[in-house]
Amino acid sequence: MPISFQNDKRIPQGRLAIASYVVVGMIALLLLGFWKLQIIDSDRYAQMAERNRVRSIPIIAPRGSMLDREGRVLVDNYPSFSVLLLRDDPAELERLLPQIADGLSMTLDDVHQEIDAAKAMPKFQPIVIKPEASPSDIAFIESHRADIPILEMLMVHRRRYPRDSFLAHVSGYVGEVSAEQVEDSDSKLRPGDIVGKTGLERQYNDTLMGTDGLRRVIVNSIGREVGRLEQQDAISGKPIKLTIDYDLQVAAEAALNGRKGAVVVLNPRTGEVLAMVSRPAYNPNDFAIRISRDQWAQLNEDPDRPLLNRAIQAQLAPGSVFKIIMATAMLESKVIPENFTVFCPGQASFYGRTFHCWEKKGHGTVGLHNAIVHSCDVFFYNVGKALGIDRISYYAMQLGLGHRTGIDLPSEETGMMPSEQWKERVFHEKWYAGETISVAIGQGSVTTTPLQLARTIGGIAMGGIFKQPHLLMTNQPVPEVDFPLLENTTEQVTQGMYGVVNEGGTAGLVKLQGVEFCGKTGSAQVISNEGKQRAGRSSDLNDNAWFVGYAPRRNPEIIVSVLVQGGQHGASAAAPVARDIIKAYYDKKTAQRIQNYTVNYQRIEIPPDHGPHPGLAQAHAHLDPKQDANVTQPVSTRTNLNR
Repeated sequence: MPISFQNDKRIPQGRLAIASYVVVGMIALLLLGFWKLQIIDSDRYAQMAERNRVRSIPIIAPRGSMLDREGRVLVDNYPSFSVLLLRDDPAELERLLPQIADGLSMTLDDVHQEIDAAKAMPKFQPIVIKPEASPSDIAFIESHRADIPILEMLMVHRRRYPRDSFLAHVSGYVGEVSAEQVEDSDSKLRPGDIVGKTGLERQYNDTLMGTDGLRRVIVNSIGREVGRLEQQDAISGKPIKLTIDYDLQVAAEAALNGRKGAVVVLNPRTGEVLAMVSRPAYNPNDFAIRISRDQWAQLNEDPDRPLLNRAIQAQLAPGSVFKIIMATAMLESKVIPENFTVFCPGQASFYGRTFHCWEKKGHGTVGLHNAIVHSCDVFFYNVGKALGIDRISYYAMQLGLGHRTGIDLPSEETGMMPSEQWKERVFHEKWYAGETISVAIGQGSVTTTPLQLARTIGGIAMGGIFKQPHLLMTNQPVPEVDFPLLENTTEQVTQGMYGVVNEGGTAGLVKLQGVEFCGKTGSAQVISNEGKQRAGRSSDLNDNAWFVGYAPRRNPEIIVSVLVQGGQHGASAAAPVARDIIKAYYDKKTAQRIQNYTVNYQRIEIPPDHGPHPGLAQAHAHLDPKQDANVTQPVSTRTNLNR
């Protein structure tokens, strides 16, 4: 019995010792935890608690509007809501995602994709998971604030572009900033920012974008706002005023009538772009929210290339419009006498090869004036042979071809003006004299853009003053390039282009009564005749139609360059487009003059019994079409050559 008693006595003492050690250890762990919580991680947990209580919501600055030259709105914004997701608590986020995806009519994969795309952003920064909230989305968020506190709505101003694809390539479009743009922005941009991607939206993004604000609010345990701490208001982007004339833009879009091509309307005196059209186009409103992958792929894979701004990026052979550059080079260089004539039987042989004129029966004996008026290929073949490719290249480059105009739009192309040195550098081959014959009529290796042709022809008509085209209305001096031309050069070239429209030339169909409308037609092959025969019939192989026209004859105030791809003949496809635009220009001028006259007339006080005011007779005389060359009359129905 004594032994058993002693054993029973030892057992409780050992257990008590173990229990004591356990209690001491637990107290030590608790003390260590309290020390870590209060001392080491105090700042971290304080920030977490603050974020649970205080929520920072960005205030997105609206982008500046785009206005036309008369202050009419071309591009503006409309109010909308985006859905924000708070990611402070990963566990709660993962638990609520299925319900969020279902309530917002999104797939779970789409939501995860948005979250993964924002991994580089701080966890406390909300992210946009749905850019455009529908009424049902708003109702879902408001009715589930208690059980889904991690959803919030953000007021935004979405970009609104007029009339679908109207002015699309000029305005451009906006989109979410890319990772590369964020990296290159020197911390000015953040993930999720909306920036200009193309066109003027991109060119003047810093002006249009503005500065975002911030609102800090107090929320309760279910995420509902119960108070406001501070608010830093957003600073709206600045509006920009453009040189675009809305009325002329409408006329240009209507005149091109959905055909593939481009139109550029310039004031050669100032370089102001009055209208610019490229077709086919896209709808910038599709990008204002977030374009889908399918839509983006469709735009990029479309063989008609709707994303291409043909006005500044279509590098194509100019065809017979190039003969104006040839005529200028001929007169300026004096290599060929002014009275030089050629007999055109419909073809000519150079270097063992036969080159045909577009007029199969020939033009007979022609000088420079008639060669321009009737677009005689044989005449300019001979001019090209006499000048040589390097002299042609020199004058073409000085007159504005082969390099960018400097317009304030991104991604302008240079075009191409070949020379002997260029071919040696690029192809490591010798230039052959026969190639010069093709270049002389705007074929071969020479390519240009509609904008370049507008600036070049306008500068020639201005006597060698080439203003830099621009779209932003500015009071600053506009850069220009001066390549003074002889007065005789400008006179002869101008008279020739006047004859094209008004003296039975290749564009006689577009003559405008009362308007000194000058121009030059062009038809440029996209493939040789032999190649067409091998390829068979295809509209993609039709000749491109060109026309560049201006008015009035001296010191012009408007110039229109038209490209109709596959239009075949400049006279029938491109020239009527320019005619309609110039007619709209003068119609508007006449209407404004009448309006101004009416306003001034109402201000005149006519003394009683003294007859009409002497100034009224002069005003009526000024408005008489017989005395005002700028008043447009009905279009002539005269038929002519289809060149």
